[in-house]
Amino acid sequence: MSWTEEKVKKLKDLWGKGQTASQIAEIIGGVSRNAVIGKAHRLNLSAKIKTRSSISQDNIGSLSTKINIKKGGRKQKFRSLLLDKNFEPARNLQLEELNESTCKYMEGNPDEKESSFCGRKTIEKFSYCPLHLMIVFQPKGKKDDVVDKEDEMPKFIEKKVKSA
Repeated sequence: MSWTEEKVKKLKDLWGKGQTASQIAEIIGGVSRNAVIGKAHRLNLSAKIKTRSSISQDNIGSLSTKINIKKGGRKQKFRSLLLDKNFEPARNLQLEELNESTCKYMEGNPDEKESSFCGRKTIEKFSYCPLHLMIVFQPKGKKDDVVDKEDEMPKFIEKKVKSA
């Protein structure tokens, strides 16, 4: 396959409009996606990355709000547990005081004498209270699991409870 002047002109035009290499290859016909990418590289066509100046300030504001909402999902769940009137406070137990029904989440550094264990009541079949269970068990590939409803338990914890 050879690049004619007409195909090169069409490539430059479509590339400038933001078309993908696959779309350009389909429109031009007779060329592969990789051929389009290679030719664009040899022609020193600009990368298709939006610059900061091309993103409007309104988009930045709404984007940061969405990010804060997503980040806040897990934190909101923690906060709601801590602010719940019925949520027991940490008992700060020493190792010798732990039993099967106390949370074994260590607070502090094990090398410090002041370090202690949470001591709240655990969830059945787990070694942690609801708060520390959400910290310890995180879904694979995700740092935050957004929970839409306040009463809803994250799905990855539900799966762990069912499989235990």
